Amino acid sequence: MKNFGSKPEWLTFDCYGTLIQWDEGLVAAVQGILIRSGAGDVSCDQVIRLYDRKEHELESQRPHLPFREVSRRALEFAMTDLGLRYAATDIENLTRAISSMPPFPEVPSALSQLKRMGFKLCIISNTDDDIIAGNVTQLGGHIDRVITAQQAQAYKPTAPIFQHAYGALGVTRNDVIHICASPVLDLQAARDIGFRCIWVDRGAGRAPVSDYTPDAILTKLDRVPVLFKQLGWS
Repeated sequence: MKNFGSKPEWLTFDCYGTLIQWDEGLVAAVQGILIRSGAGDVSCDQVIRLYDRKEHELESQRPHLPFREVSRRALEFAMTDLGLRYAATDIENLTRAISSMPPFPEVPSALSQLKRMGFKLCIISNTDDDIIAGNVTQLGGHIDRVITAQQAQAYKPTAPIFQHAYGALGVTRNDVIHICASPVLDLQAARDIGFRCIWVDRGAGRAPVSDYTPDAILTKLDRVPVLFKQLGWS
């Protein structure tokens, strides 16, 4: 664990995979799509692997594409590549499933603890406002701000979405700690931009960025208040 420095006013969070059960919800949504399409031997993993690759490619393009459009194109690409029949209702089913994905069990109480310790809480997420709204309502009313790719017109891991967030919060990168589960998006951004970062390694098999060490590595969100109490930030 690195030297954390002074207590921040704001904590920023990745949403999907950190607060919200992304992997589990995505598998369930894709399974429903495969059943509708009569997929046969095609697996969820095959679809998700192609979907993820195309999603990241589209998010790096300019001009900015809304997440709903990114998801539509990525899903259509994956289905077509695998020889499956894509339907317009598939993307609505997928985005509806994303919006309804629940938090990890320990998350609402951990967020409540962090609020009681005096932190302000903000989500920074690669999504659209209307999609994430359903997830935020399940977090117990503890989130103070939500910054989306739609608002910033940029996706993680690029600097503009974080710069937009810092401007909206009225802070610099040195005044926040970012808490995340995604090495590709968030740890890469922490390395490139230089903000303090805690990696929540939930055992999903995602390896950290090889040339970057997070300020701390924890297994669940409820370990964050424990760490901060050890630092005297209670």
